[in-house]
This record gives sequence, C-alpha cells and structure tokens, in this order.
Amino acid sequence: MLEPQAPEVVWIVVVAFLISFLLAFGVGANDVANSFGTSVGAKVLTLRQACFLAAIFEMLGAILIGYKVSDTVRKGIFPVEMYEGAERELLLGNLAALIGSASWNILATFLRLPISGTHSIVGAVVGFSLVARGSSGIQWNKLGFIVASWFISPVLSGTVSVLIFIIIRHLILKKENQLEVGLTFLPFIYAFTVFVNVFSVVHDGPSVLKLDKIYWWGALITGLSISVITGIVVWCFVVPIPEENYS
Repeated sequence: MLEPQAPEVVWIVVVAFLISFLLAFGVGANDVANSFGTSVGAKVLTLRQACFLAAIFEMLGAILIGYKVSDTVRKGIFPVEMYEGAERELLLGNLAALIGSASWNILATFLRLPISGTHSIVGAVVGFSLVARGSSGIQWNKLGFIVASWFISPVLSGTVSVLIFIIIRHLILKKENQLEVGLTFLPFIYAFTVFVNVFSVVHDGPSVLKLDKIYWWGALITGLSISVITGIVVWCFVVPIPEENYS
C-alpha cells in the first residue's frame, strides 16, 4: 500500500493540481458562453459583468453540486479495487486523463468547436483504464448510464423548456397588457427558479457541508422557504409600483 504522502507521488499530485486548473479554465470558458451568451447578446450584462458573475457562480456550482460528478469519474467508471498495490499507476493514469481532457477542452474552445467537459474527461478516463486493464477495467453498466444521460438530459431539458414557454406564452405573451401581467408573474418566476436551485443544492449537496444528512423533506422545506422569501423581496423591491398609486 502506497503511503498518502510518499515522495515518489507528491509530484504527480502537484502536476495534477496545475493541470486541473487548466482543465477548469477550459471548461469555465466554455460554460460562460452557455450561461451568459444570451444575456450579453441582449446587452443585459456587459462582458465584464458576465465574467465576474461566472467566476463566482461557476465556482459555487462546482463546490455545491459538482462533487457527485467528480465522484462518478473517480470511481464510477472503473473499479478502484483493481489498482490495489498499483496506486502509482492509477495516479499516472488519472494524470494522463486530466492532460488529455484539458488539452482537448482548451483547443476545441479556441477553435470554437462544440465541446463538453464531461464527455472529454469520461472519454479520457475510459481510455486510460482500457489501456491499463483492458475491457475488464471498465464498469460497462455504469458507463452505459452515463452515456444514456447524455441523450436523455437534452430531451428532458428541451421538453421542460417547451412546457415553460407554452405556459408563459399562454399566461403572459398572449395578453394585451403583457407588461403588467409579466410583472405580476415575475415574483413567482423568481421563486420557482430559486426553489429548483436551492432544492438541488440541499438535496444533492456535498458531504463536507453535511448536506447529505438532510432528508428530502428538509430540502423541500428549505427550498420552499427561501423561494417564498425571494418572491416577497422581488414583489417589494423589483416590481415597480404603478404610477396611479402615487396620486
């Protein structure tokens, strides 16, 4: 068994940290366009504001709900037990996967090619495990679920987006007084958005913050409470007061 801080592997950890920074840079640069492209294009945010907000919330997203993804990549694709007694080989393999994924992410982003950070790192990890242990080194059933999610997720997100658009179109866009109706529904839209995000963070949050000890109903109550507060704040401070109320 290799010691955790053995001198012969410390350099691997240090280099992996630096490569991870480059990988995060590439993924972040790609995600900024996905998250803020429409806002910057519509001139709601400047490019500087978008980058500032992205730096904050991309980091929060990785910390609060990104650990399950990293946990799956760490031990969900291949059985870690196969590398008992060969920990240095495992470290080198993961380092190679990081280098390959980071290089491809940055190159594809620079060339303006469509790229997925998840696809890149999963493919890199599968590649190194196939080289190191052959086909027996892959947990094919779990890999199948990961690949299936790449197809199911866009379908589900597209379906939800269409349903939300239909609801907004029916309740707001088809009305004669669109602005007034839209402002009326604005607190509910904010509240729903905040509820989804808070529930996701509390329900699937990292164990280091003890969020894994909160039951689903606790996450539900937390999400509902914060969303109600958000709706009230938006109603009081964001929705403008009609001019006739001043008379």
